[in-house]
Amino acid sequence: MKIIDRCFSRRTIEEIISTLENEALDKKEEDWISSTIQLLKKASPTSLKISLRLIREGRLQGVDICLVCEYRIFCHVLRGEFNKDILEGFRAILIEKDRNPKWDPSRVELVRDIDIDRYYTKIDDEDWEDLKLPPRSYLPPYAIAKL
Repeated sequence: MKIIDRCFSRRTIEEIISTLENEALDKKEEDWISSTIQLLKKASPTSLKISLRLIREGRLQGVDICLVCEYRIFCHVLRGEFNKDILEGFRAILIEKDRNPKWDPSRVELVRDIDIDRYYTKIDDEDWEDLKLPPRSYLPPYAIAKL
């Protein structure tokens, strides 16, 4: 747990991977570190940055805000407006089965914060509705604060 906490408490994906790489050099008997590095480096750089931001911001938000954010991100990903990585992942895993996706951008260092910010915006389409959750007025205020 100390290694996990030390590595995954870093601010960025780049720092997380770098810290894991340093740990792998120090602790050669820890196979999970090397396999984790390989998995992270094989994943879509954009999805890594989106996921880390969701986790970090979600800790401070209620479940309703988290659901709205995840819905918006999911809609943007499916629409392929900013990035076609989901289609590339389908191609590499399900269609051609070469398991060699060509992500765009190809490295986490190339994904800018402004690129990730766009996934959090409302869909710019009059036929598309943002997620609307029903009010929870039947819950006591302390429970609503927890949500």
